[in-house]
Amino acid sequence: MSQQNKAIAPAVPRPRLSLAVTGHRAAHPLMSANAVGVTGALAAVFDLLAGFAEAEIGADGAGRTRLHTLLADGADQIAAHDALARGWSVVAPLPLGLDLYAALHAQPATAQEHAAIVAGGLPGDAAARGRVEALRDLAARAHLFELRDADPAIDALAAAAIGGGPAKAALDARISARVALAARVMIEQSDILVAVWDGVRTRLPGGASDTIEAALDLGAAVIHIPPDRPEAWRLLLSPEDLVAPRAALSEAAARARLAQIVRDALQPKAARRHKHAHGATAYRDLDALAATQWRPRSSPMWHAYRRIEALFGGEKGASPFRPLTQVYDTPETWAQRDGAQVLGALTTAPGGDAAFAGRVRELIAPRFVWADAIAARLSDTYRGGMMINFVLSAIAVIGGVAYLPLTDSTGKWAFALVELVMLSAIVLITFLGQKRRWHGRWFETRRVAEYLRHAPILLALGAARAPGRWPRGVETSWPEWYAQQALREAGLPRVAVTPAYLRHCLRELLDRHVVRQRDYHHAKAQRLTTVHHKLDHLSERLFQAAVATVAVFLGLQVGEWLGVVDHAMLKTSAKIFTFLGVALPTLGGAIAGIRYFGDFERFAAISEVTAQKLDAVHARMSRLLDDDDADLDYATVTALAHAADEIVVSEIENWQAVFGGKQITVPV
Repeated sequence: MSQQNKAIAPAVPRPRLSLAVTGHRAAHPLMSANAVGVTGALAAVFDLLAGFAEAEIGADGAGRTRLHTLLADGADQIAAHDALARGWSVVAPLPLGLDLYAALHAQPATAQEHAAIVAGGLPGDAAARGRVEALRDLAARAHLFELRDADPAIDALAAAAIGGGPAKAALDARISARVALAARVMIEQSDILVAVWDGVRTRLPGGASDTIEAALDLGAAVIHIPPDRPEAWRLLLSPEDLVAPRAALSEAAARARLAQIVRDALQPKAARRHKHAHGATAYRDLDALAATQWRPRSSPMWHAYRRIEALFGGEKGASPFRPLTQVYDTPETWAQRDGAQVLGALTTAPGGDAAFAGRVRELIAPRFVWADAIAARLSDTYRGGMMINFVLSAIAVIGGVAYLPLTDSTGKWAFALVELVMLSAIVLITFLGQKRRWHGRWFETRRVAEYLRHAPILLALGAARAPGRWPRGVETSWPEWYAQQALREAGLPRVAVTPAYLRHCLRELLDRHVVRQRDYHHAKAQRLTTVHHKLDHLSERLFQAAVATVAVFLGLQVGEWLGVVDHAMLKTSAKIFTFLGVALPTLGGAIAGIRYFGDFERFAAISEVTAQKLDAVHARMSRLLDDDDADLDYATVTALAHAADEIVVSEIENWQAVFGGKQITVPV
């Protein structure tokens, strides 16, 4: 493999605008009375969004716009037909399996007709047949993500509910809950929700108002189209906009804000341009990727930080002087080692999508291993550079006074030269670190790598971080944009989510990932705690030795005054004591500086808390997996996936909070 970054760096993901639609069914009075107006309004909104996207990156600069819809008759199907006519891709996270979903849409008159539709047939009633055919036609042209885990129970309930009775209320409640789950999948994958809604807040799970509230709560913008006045759409940006309609933006302001939302979705926000003496802005934004030369292994020159961990970490059976060179994964080696289990689990999932595993390997894995390797090298360079600065500063001071016990003032120039070389090296390392943004680029590439590390597991379950729930960097947002667009490029798997599929993903993907991360953080916490205590102990001992040295000299001086100590001997040893009086506290200060900069104790605490949280999630999953008869459902499993994701992201944010202010600088 070539070592040149341009030869191996994966392409930046092609940005795509992702939309979702919700709205009233065709039978809603306002929909049936104004279907033409609603159709025109949806087309006008899509025209507007497409125009903003083309103005931002050009017609050829983006991936296909993606529309997410539950394919219900009414607003969903109107939007889906419009999207397909535009050449957009349509993704349908269905709340049930397609055939059962079609049967419920058909509203058959008898249990026999219901069973026939579930079996793939058609009802005899013309209107019911039309509903089934319309749904199946769109489904055949869409990318389906079917939540079938509750189908058997709902199928039985639906058959019993035909004709009304108590089963009908129970069925409606179950279906509403399923629609809410599918709507959550849709919202998490989208930048903007287009909602055809009459403004009546029903609080019905899965209903239009509930979906709108969920989208706003998750940070997605909502374009509200009232079906009675479809041309008078308005932009909703927060849950408060639902209860304060008079505060709605004017049409001009709404268009400008909508253009900004599209711009942010398609392009990362530019980094804040802090003035810097060394011109570091050349390494900001996506330049932080292009500016880095990929190398296949770490450089021993910058292993100082990891050498500190090796020397003081106290790992059993590991030599503190062992080689620390890391060989970074390529997509090929990742697929053969760490990624083999993930790719294998995706491929062998019951009812899974082998093509999705291929997309993970081709679209996510290269970006993950590349960002991971770049981040690891920048981590070595930045943290190792600061460790070297502390060591060089001590050598500079000690070297500058080392002439005292070794030679007279005529030979001092050689020691002054050593001091000058050490100080110059410190200035050079600091200059390079600031100019090339080692610190910032490490943060940014590490964020990309950690987002992509567990992303395939979330995607396999149809879960993702909603647009408004991504962390925000202090200076730049490109890592979040890059990761989000990489995940969207891979897209959802084309699967039927069954209890067997959920159990497989829970056992082979999510739980394994959680356990691996838990063990990593637990071991890291132990190692860093040991490093902190040993460095603290060494620093104290050096200062104590300095105190003892000065005390001994003063004792000898008193002895000389009392005539007990020979004057010539004291004069000869004075230079040695002076040297030790400078060298020992200087070394102690350098060790204390390394301990302060490394913040080993706080990082250990962060990792230990993370390990405990992950262990709690693992315990929850184990209770489900240990019981073969456990009733696994999509809501429970995705809740665990989101819990694990929140822990990972929280750890990243805490880690950045600690190291965020520790820019590379001279060790003062």
